[in-house]
Amino acid sequence: MVKEYEYLSNTDIEKAVPDYISALSEEGFSAKTETVRTSDALGRITAEAVYAKISSPHYNASAMDGIALMAKDTFGASEASPVVISSDRYVVVDTGDPLPEGTDCVVMVEDVIYEGTDARLIAAATPWQNVRQIGEDICSGDMLMPSFTEITPYSMGAMLAAGILEVNVVKKPVIGIIPTGDEVIPPSDNPSPGDVIEFNSTIFSAMLTRWGCEPKTYPIVRDRLDLMRDALEKALGECDIVMINAGSSAGRDDYTSTIIGEAGKVLYHGIAIKPGKPTILGIVQGKPVFGIPGYPVSGIIVLTEIVRPVLESILKVSLEHQPVMETTLTKRVNKSLKYREYIRVQLGRTGEKLTAVPLNRGAGVVSSFVKADGLLSIPQNYEGLEAGEKAQVTLLRDPADIDRTIIVIGSHDPLIDEISDMLRRKGSEFFISSSHVGSMGGIMAAKRGENHIGGTHLLDEESGTYNIPYLKQYFPDGDAVLIHSVYRQQGLMVTKGNPKGIKGIQDLVRPGISYVNRQKGSGTRVLLDYLLKKEGISPEGIYGYEREEFTHTSVAAQIAGGSADCGMGIYSAAKMYDLDFVFICNEQYDFLTTRKYLDTPMIQEFISVLKSPEFTDRMIAMGGYDPNRPGEIEFME
Repeated sequence: MVKEYEYLSNTDIEKAVPDYISALSEEGFSAKTETVRTSDALGRITAEAVYAKISSPHYNASAMDGIALMAKDTFGASEASPVVISSDRYVVVDTGDPLPEGTDCVVMVEDVIYEGTDARLIAAATPWQNVRQIGEDICSGDMLMPSFTEITPYSMGAMLAAGILEVNVVKKPVIGIIPTGDEVIPPSDNPSPGDVIEFNSTIFSAMLTRWGCEPKTYPIVRDRLDLMRDALEKALGECDIVMINAGSSAGRDDYTSTIIGEAGKVLYHGIAIKPGKPTILGIVQGKPVFGIPGYPVSGIIVLTEIVRPVLESILKVSLEHQPVMETTLTKRVNKSLKYREYIRVQLGRTGEKLTAVPLNRGAGVVSSFVKADGLLSIPQNYEGLEAGEKAQVTLLRDPADIDRTIIVIGSHDPLIDEISDMLRRKGSEFFISSSHVGSMGGIMAAKRGENHIGGTHLLDEESGTYNIPYLKQYFPDGDAVLIHSVYRQQGLMVTKGNPKGIKGIQDLVRPGISYVNRQKGSGTRVLLDYLLKKEGISPEGIYGYEREEFTHTSVAAQIAGGSADCGMGIYSAAKMYDLDFVFICNEQYDFLTTRKYLDTPMIQEFISVLKSPEFTDRMIAMGGYDPNRPGEIEFME
């Protein structure tokens, strides 16, 4: 437990903030959650991972106006030899209509020549042509959003399409703001001498609102102990967090530290920053209570550098962080060794050089923030910076996008979504953007420098080993790095109850068996082709061999939806869709990266998740996996 600290100390901010967050955690303080309608969830933060309840589309739908029929009835059609389809062998459909039973494709109306009630076609159709298949957009059970992620207009639409009418979100913390001071008055266009217009609460409210909080400003309280005690008690009863503005210094009427200490405890009073030194960090009734200095610039700095990190730890999100750029100072900046100082600067570009001009440094000069393009932070124990010296500046205007996304391109596995969720739950600054192009697609993306990491499970027919022969072949310079992950069960996912008695690969050529395949270049497709070759089975004899899906869950969705009898995939996808599973083999599923990215923070964070007990727990809960030294590195020498 953090002990109470002395009155107006000078504690390093890098120590005070983590200690305070830890103390709040020990008190059991955390974000509350609530359930809201999806249509009202814009900008809210998910409290848990969101999984699709239904597929989208949830039925096989015509993608065109035209006629639905069996593709086999059109085989051989050409301009020289048209095929005539009688009216009892096709159904007229409009875009969005369910695909009629007994049909497997749609020919768009522009390609149909009517001869009475018959339809003449001059081009052959292919199975599932112009059909939006079940789960084309979203598959039931897919993770739409990980925990602690902002809900956008597009994610709202995706959730509704997936049957999610309500979503569990982080409840906006209610933050009470208590302005204090005998001289402080509400905003006025005709103040008297000595009156100080109270506008800090407006600034603070706007900042907190932008950070996803619900500010509640109380009437101005005079500098009297009894009045301030009553105001604090009232705010604690109505709010999750309380901020008392002014009265945090060491003047004769500065009572904030006193009332916090009486009602709870003061952990820190005095942080080694300028402006903002008199800041108070307290806990009352298990809730955070901040004493915010009265000068507006001090208050803004304290909210940004102290309150915001506390909120981020509670909400598990990154709140409006701006990019940092290297600049060159145009003039010397002096400062005390005792504090970390924050200096507002204006920026200008001269050729390739970004220059910084320091602005007025007064703690009460709020207009400097209006003019500032950036904020320069000079650490404690530095005397200052010289003109012409390089300095890091946080941009306040026109920020460039910060690339904090881990690009995952390669073989699909639901574990990637779980890793994404674990990153968010641990408060990582990184996000995952995944694209499922198959193992070979991932290898080629890595060679072109288009991804940071990718899943791979390629079986080498000659050696019977996975992945390593391919990495050595495609990265002869040894640049490839294999990150071990899991063994997983591959097999045939079949309709619940296995009504057609499918027992293995040999059954795929049986009459009446409809198959759904993975795309070319995927490890699952490579495995299937290897097994077919081993059994002497021609792919041409499998109905549906050319029908391709890009994920295991999309294959499972087709089977669960009744448009296919079986397809090869992993056990966890079959379990997700309550399908039967005919085991074929265990395979090695790993991740590929390159030496260029291996030591980057984003890949190291990814690896740390693989090594975590939570990853193993989730893997086991999903079913069909066994750990294969997850997170262990193997270089391709």
